[in-house]
Amino acid sequence: MEHKTNHTISASSNSIFELNKSPGYQLIHRWMQQHQMIPFPYQEETWEAVCLREHGIVNAPTGCGKTFSVFLGTLIRYINDHPDSYQTKKNNGLQLLWITPLRALAADIAKAMQTVINELGIPWKVGIRNGDTSTTERLRQKKQVPEILLTTPESLHLLLAQKGYPDLFANLKVIAMDEWHELMGSKRGVQIELALSRLSGLYKKNKWLPFSVWGISATIGNLEEAAEVLLYTTKQFYSKHRLIKANLSKSIKITSVLPDDLTKFPWAGHVGLSLIDHVISIIEESETTLIFINTRGMSERWYQAILDHAPSLAGQIALHHGSIDPELRSWVEDALHQKKLKAVVCTASLDLGVDFRPVDTVIQVGSPKGISRFSQRAGRSGHQPNATSHIYFLPTHAIELIESVALQEAIKENMTESKDPMLLCMDVLLQYLQTLAISEGFIPEDIYREIKETYCYQDLEKHEWEGLLSFLVYGGKTLQEYDDYKKIDIENGIYRIKSRKLAMRHRINIGTIVSEQMLKVKFQKGGYIGMIEEWFISKLEPGDHFTIAGHNVALVQIKDMVVYVRSSKSSKTIVPSWMGGRMSLSAHLGAKLRETFHHISEEQHTYPEIRYLSELLMLQKERSHIPGERELLIEHHESKEGYHLLVFPFEGRQVHEALSAILAYRIGQQRNISFSIAMNDYGFELLSDQPIPVDETNARDLLTSVHLFQDMQRSVNATEMAKRKFRDIAVISGLIFQVLPGQQKKARHLQSSASLLFNVFSEYEPDNPLIRQAYQEVYEQQMDEKRLRLALQRIAESKIIITHPEKFSPLAFPIIADGLNRNNLSTEKMEERIRKMQEQIMKKG
Repeated sequence: MEHKTNHTISASSNSIFELNKSPGYQLIHRWMQQHQMIPFPYQEETWEAVCLREHGIVNAPTGCGKTFSVFLGTLIRYINDHPDSYQTKKNNGLQLLWITPLRALAADIAKAMQTVINELGIPWKVGIRNGDTSTTERLRQKKQVPEILLTTPESLHLLLAQKGYPDLFANLKVIAMDEWHELMGSKRGVQIELALSRLSGLYKKNKWLPFSVWGISATIGNLEEAAEVLLYTTKQFYSKHRLIKANLSKSIKITSVLPDDLTKFPWAGHVGLSLIDHVISIIEESETTLIFINTRGMSERWYQAILDHAPSLAGQIALHHGSIDPELRSWVEDALHQKKLKAVVCTASLDLGVDFRPVDTVIQVGSPKGISRFSQRAGRSGHQPNATSHIYFLPTHAIELIESVALQEAIKENMTESKDPMLLCMDVLLQYLQTLAISEGFIPEDIYREIKETYCYQDLEKHEWEGLLSFLVYGGKTLQEYDDYKKIDIENGIYRIKSRKLAMRHRINIGTIVSEQMLKVKFQKGGYIGMIEEWFISKLEPGDHFTIAGHNVALVQIKDMVVYVRSSKSSKTIVPSWMGGRMSLSAHLGAKLRETFHHISEEQHTYPEIRYLSELLMLQKERSHIPGERELLIEHHESKEGYHLLVFPFEGRQVHEALSAILAYRIGQQRNISFSIAMNDYGFELLSDQPIPVDETNARDLLTSVHLFQDMQRSVNATEMAKRKFRDIAVISGLIFQVLPGQQKKARHLQSSASLLFNVFSEYEPDNPLIRQAYQEVYEQQMDEKRLRLALQRIAESKIIITHPEKFSPLAFPIIADGLNRNNLSTEKMEERIRKMQEQIMKKG
C-alpha cells in the first residue's frame, strides 16, 4: 500500500464475488483512508483470491506491502464470513498460520498485525511460537489458541509433535509462507512441504473446509517453479493457483566507497578496514545505518573497530548476529524502531522482512555474493513504496569495485538468482515420521499417500518407503541387533514411539539446521552475552582474551556447557570465527562479472569505479590480459615461493575449490607433482616447487568436462567429505542426537559416532539411503557438480589466453593474499609480506 495520491485504483471484478462490495473490504478501505493510504492493485487481487479460498504466491519488491496483502486478505475474509459478529466473536481458534524463516521477523510482524487488529476492533490475538518463546507463553497458547500464530518451520513441526495437534488446526483458514524465496531449495523448505501435506491430509480426512496456502516472495528467478513446489499439495483442492506480481519498480541507488589512494591497495585479509573513516562519515551523515558484513566473526571485528575509531558513537551503535543472546537482538530491533541507534553492524540476521522504517542508509562490506541478496539488503533502506533505497558498496580489495559495476548493471536489468528445489531428502522424511510417531502416531498407507503429494517426494518408490519404515521399526538391515535403533512400535496398524526417553530426545532435536556445537557465553557475575562454537572455544586457555557481542572478555572456565568469562580491558583480543560463513559467488553474478570485464577490455564502460581503477586495469593489461566474456585467462608466474599457476573462471569459490582439485589431479596423472591450492570467487592458484605443465597444447584437455564425475571422485577425498555430510544427515534423521536432555554432545563425539555408523553402513549396507544421500549432497551441493559442468562446457567454447607476467598481476593479488598463510611459507608477518607485494605490484615495468 502507499500514501494517497491523486490517482484512483479500481478493484478487480472478473468473478461473481465482487471484492469492493464486501463488508470486509469496505471496512479495511475506510481504515486505510484514515491512515492516508490506498492499496496497490496486486494487494487487492490477493485480497480477492484469499476471499475466494484460492492458493497462490505473491511477488513484490522489499518494502511494498507484501505482508499486508495476505494478512489483510485474511481479515477481509473473516469479516465477510461474520459481518455482524466480527467485533464480538471471541476464541475463534487458529485462523492464520504465518511461517517465517527468521525469529527476528516474528516480533516485528506481530506488532504490526496486532496494531491493525486493535484499531479495527477485532478481538483477535497474535501469538509467536519459536525457539525464543517462553514455557509460560507456550502454555498460555495451549489453553487459548491465538487467532494468528507466527512460527518457524522447526516450531511448526514441534506443534505436530504434540498430542492432539489436529484440534489446533481445525479452524485454520490461511497459511502464509513468508520469504519463501529464502526457504525454497533448503531442507527447511522440505519441512514446510511435509507439514502442508499433513495438514492437507487432516482437512481431507475430517472433511473440514480447505485452507488457502500463500507464498510471499521477493526476488527469485524461477518464481513459477517456486510456486509449484510450495503449492504442490494443494492440487488435490485446486488444479491451478494464482501467481500475483506487484509490477512495482524499486529504485536502488548504489554508491561505491572509493579509497582515497589506490596505492593503499586493500586486500581480502583486512576486510576493508582501511576504509573505516569513510564508514564513520556515512554513519554520522545518516540518521540510521545498517552495516552488512558477511560473517559473524568479521561483524565483531568491524563493530570494535568503529568504536575504536569513533568513541563518540558508544551507546549509539549495536551489533546483531545469530549468535548474540535473543534478548539483546530484540533490544537492538526495538531500538532501531525507536530511533535510539545510529547504526547496527549486522549479518544475514537482518537480511529479511523486518520493517525498520527509520533506516535510511545501508552499507555492504565486501561482495554480497549474489544479486538478490544485495537487492534485499538495499531494500532495508527506503523500506516503503516509491522510496529510493540507498546502499553503499565498500570493497575489501580493489578488484571488488568491478563487482560493484556488475551489480549495478544486473539490478538495472532486474536479474535475480534461481533456487533449485530439493528432492528425496530421506533424513528429513525420517525425522518427520518420528515427529508424527511421538504425537498421534501414523498409519503408513495414509502418510505415504500424503507425502507422495509433495514436490520433494513425488517420486518416492514404494520399496524405498518400506525400507525407511523397516529402518525405524527394526533398525534396518544393519542395526537390527541394537535395541536403541528400534524406535517405533506397531499397535493395531498404527506406528508410534512409546518410549518417553526417545520422544523427549526427538523433540529437542527437531530441525534441519545442523551447525557446530554452540555453547552459551555468560559473565561470571552477570547475564548471558551470546553463543560461541565449541571448536573455537576449545582452542583457548583460561585467561585468553576474545571478543563477543562487542564485549572484550577473558575466559574463566567452561562448566556444564556454559563458557564463563569476565570483562577484559586488553586491547589484544581474538575475534571468534564461526564455521558458517563461506558463501560463494552466485552463477548470475559470476556471469555478469565476466560480461563487465569484457566491456572493460573493449573500453565500453564509463562508470566512475572503472575510471578510478584505470591505472590498475592498465597494469593488468600490460602485465597479462583483461579477459573477455568468452575468454579464460591463465597466468604463469615464478616467485621465491615457487611456480604459480593462476586461473580466472569467475565462477565462485565453491566451483573453484572443486575445479582446482580436478586440475591438480589431472596434471598429477601426467607428472609426479604436488600442489598447494588457494582460491577466491574470481579464480584459483596452484603453487608448486616445480614448473607446472599447462600450455596451449594441453590446457583444453585438462579443463574438459569429459570424465568429470570420475575425476571428481578421484581428485578429492569424496569419502571423507561424505562422512562429514553424513554427520548432519545422521543428526537430522535421528540416528544420533546433537542435544540430549540436560546435556549437549561435544562436536568431536558427534563426529566419531557418525563416522562409526558411516563405516558400518559403507561396509555392510552400501545401498543405505542415508549413505547415498551423503554422497549426493557432496557432489550436488558442496562441489556443485551441475554448475561445475556448465562452467567447463563454457570454457570448452571459450578462447584460452595463457600469459607469463614477470610480476603478479592485479587480478592475481587477492588470491595470493588469501593464500599467504596456508602453509606458513615465510616467517615474515603476513602484513609485512603483503606490504612488500603491494610495492611490487604498483611498480611500473
